[in-house]
Amino acid sequence: MTSRRILITGAGSGIGAELATLLAAAGHEIIATDIDRAAALRVADAILERGGAAVAYGLDVTQPSAVETAVRAAGRVDVLVNNAGLQHVARLEEFPADRWALLVAVMLTGAANMARAVLPGMRMNNFGRIVNIGSIHSLVASPFKSAYIAAKHGLIGLSKTLALENGDVDITVNTICPVYVRTPLVEKQIEAQAREHGLTPERVVSDIMLKPMPKKAFVTVAEIAALTGYLISDAARNVTAQAIAIDGGWTAQ
Repeated sequence: MTSRRILITGAGSGIGAELATLLAAAGHEIIATDIDRAAALRVADAILERGGAAVAYGLDVTQPSAVETAVRAAGRVDVLVNNAGLQHVARLEEFPADRWALLVAVMLTGAANMARAVLPGMRMNNFGRIVNIGSIHSLVASPFKSAYIAAKHGLIGLSKTLALENGDVDITVNTICPVYVRTPLVEKQIEAQAREHGLTPERVVSDIMLKPMPKKAFVTVAEIAALTGYLISDAARNVTAQAIAIDGGWTAQ
């Protein structure tokens, strides 16, 4: 596969960090960004130690001026992976308004800020791939996650619109929608869901998280990286405006 310069948001931990590592191992150059610059640097340094190519930047995706500055500093961006995210679990009437706004700002408006910054360069180069890391909750809903689900549903609409706006050049925009990946973010969700539902963490996993999945298994980042690798390839030039589920059969029911 042709080596790409891949900018990943939220690359300092969780899915973003593992994606950066796996895509670097596949021969791509990584631009690791995170609101925690030190975390992004650790990921980039680990890639460099393994012989890969990586740079790191601190970046708050909710700040358009900061996004523009980081993208200018990064240089050519062939692929944007919008991965930055966070979660808060509560009933809407108990959901702090500022927290609700932050989740949407990071996962929806932040994705738009990033796309706005990289698309001119992609259009100039007549090549670009935007891969949004959505969620099963881009497609279905669950209780107590109104902000997250609203943002992830909106991400699909944003993806489709950008795909149509850039269909005249070799740019594609797609959303990967995985079920739960066992990351620190999900571990916190398990604890929060246990409190909300009055269940043990083990029951949250079996009775809430994995119950809707015929496959009954958490998704791995390796699965997400493999799909990302395909979507950023030349072979996927006609795969655009799609929401692709890695859901163990969840949405077939």
